[in-house]
Amino acid sequence: MDLKDLYRDVILDHNRQPRNFGVLTHPDAHADGHNPLCGDRLTVWLRLDGDRVADIRFEGKGCAISTASASLMTEAVKGKDRVAIQQLYERIHTLLTQPHVAASDASLGKLAALAGVSEFPARVKCATLCWHTLNAALEHSADAVSTE
Repeated sequence: MDLKDLYRDVILDHNRQPRNFGVLTHPDAHADGHNPLCGDRLTVWLRLDGDRVADIRFEGKGCAISTASASLMTEAVKGKDRVAIQQLYERIHTLLTQPHVAASDASLGKLAALAGVSEFPARVKCATLCWHTLNAALEHSADAVSTE
């Protein structure tokens, strides 16, 4: 199996069976996000322990890339603090926009499956919507996030 097939399988798996999908009761923060280009909509809920994400859930409707990205993101950020999440977001953004720079970042784990999105620039917003929505939740922003 080549790397592209493996990445495709990870995306399809996380789209079909998204992890951490559903409403989080008694959240400390939440935010809504929308990608008008694709029609993706999602809500991210957080339970915080100080500066650390103790629990995270998401819910919404979106394309396979949007759903898989949100699922992968929730697995990756659970237990991390704001600084680590920001650093991870920056690495993901580089992966999506400059894959040749991030190609050797083995520490991304399953998130590396998003590398294929870079071949379709219009889909980068699908993959980053959840990250922008997470940032809004961490900042306790009342404004809905839009990728436009």
